[in-house]
Amino acid sequence: MSEFDYDLFTIGAGSGGVAGSRRAASYGARVAIAESWRVGGTCVLRGCVPKKLLVYGTHFAHEIEDARGYGWTVEGALEWSKLIAAKDRETARLEGIYKNLLSGSKVETILGHAKIAGPNTVEVAGRRITAKYILIATGSKPQLPAIPGIEHAITSNEALDLPALPKRVAIVGGGYIAVEFAGIFRAAGAEVSVLIRGDRILRGFDGDVRDHLAAEMTKQGISISPGTRVARIDKAGDGLRVTTEAGATLGVDAVMYATGRIPNTDGLGLETVGVHLDKAGGIAVDEWRQTTAPGVYAVGDVTNRVQLTPVAIAEARGLAETLFNSNPIPNDHGDIPSAVFSQPPVGSVGLSQEDAERILGADGVDVYRATFRPMKHTLSGRDEKTMMKLVVESASGRVRGVHMVGADAPEIVQGLAIAVKAGLTKKDFDRTAAIHPTAAEEFVLMREKVKR
Repeated sequence: MSEFDYDLFTIGAGSGGVAGSRRAASYGARVAIAESWRVGGTCVLRGCVPKKLLVYGTHFAHEIEDARGYGWTVEGALEWSKLIAAKDRETARLEGIYKNLLSGSKVETILGHAKIAGPNTVEVAGRRITAKYILIATGSKPQLPAIPGIEHAITSNEALDLPALPKRVAIVGGGYIAVEFAGIFRAAGAEVSVLIRGDRILRGFDGDVRDHLAAEMTKQGISISPGTRVARIDKAGDGLRVTTEAGATLGVDAVMYATGRIPNTDGLGLETVGVHLDKAGGIAVDEWRQTTAPGVYAVGDVTNRVQLTPVAIAEARGLAETLFNSNPIPNDHGDIPSAVFSQPPVGSVGLSQEDAERILGADGVDVYRATFRPMKHTLSGRDEKTMMKLVVESASGRVRGVHMVGADAPEIVQGLAIAVKAGLTKKDFDRTAAIHPTAAEEFVLMREKVKR
């Protein structure tokens, strides 16, 4: 008989927690998972999946407009409430699938807020449970600043459930969540203003990506205001009034904050076993996902490293392999592809030009860039351009970064991420035959070096 109730107890039934628990159970481990909200977590229920469904739903406005250039007589109007209802049905279906996946894997699901009560011990739903290993996979949540009137603001959580479409929306923040919702609201018909503290959107992305997407968003009628800090939010009749630190005011119907996310560590009892947090508030872990407490591990957003669902899943599965399959797999955060489901979308993998030049020196980097009007828009008449970019290490010819803004960018860059991860060179790209006519072919046709 084991001295513990379970071999693994997971706190948080989001994508990472579910993936790690199921993988551990597949190797014969006795596993339980606790969830205080709904099984599925942020990505499935109030993040990646419902957000992209809204992107799909609102993007039909562009498709209807484009169809006229191809001879179609098309009219349409969005009923926002029907879109939200359809999104809710799909997330409910996915939640059921996740529950069935856990039960089918013989993982016990316990509903309730779990916290660590001591070494190898957790408390949840009135039970005191022991486990050889504890995995924390509680994710992250939106953060809100302490300014007057912040109670009038919403976050991405509430934005996904709005019963009616606001006519005027102010989005505070310039990261991927901000630009994604800016595209959703604008395509749905709202007036959208994006207020950012810095000089450009998408901090951390390649500079050409940032500039190109901002230009395309502006063409669509989205107002981007750099160097803007919100001082307060007030009720103003049926709407809201945003006042900036510079004294400017903006009347809107909704204010959405998208200024970052913070790890969900409140009330987990981390202090009882000495789990340390880093300066950013994330659970500190090593490359093996081990915290500062023996037997306690953490993966995903709660560690405040790479806030991407596939990364959380890979980390959790790697932990299960390490602990229960004698197959040690450390974290691998190199060349992680990412997407921004803005309108148009962004796909990116590897180094930005700025990071490459910082690491290799300005003379150690070759840059190839192409900007063009997609073939589709030669008849649609839409003034939208695609940007593609390769960042290449001069000495070796290795492609260190691939970046794209334009239709299907995430789908295209996913495939090219394999090439970047494998260390392929610009010559390998050049030797690859193009598929014509496509937008993706430009990545194997670029020949002229450029510098911004």
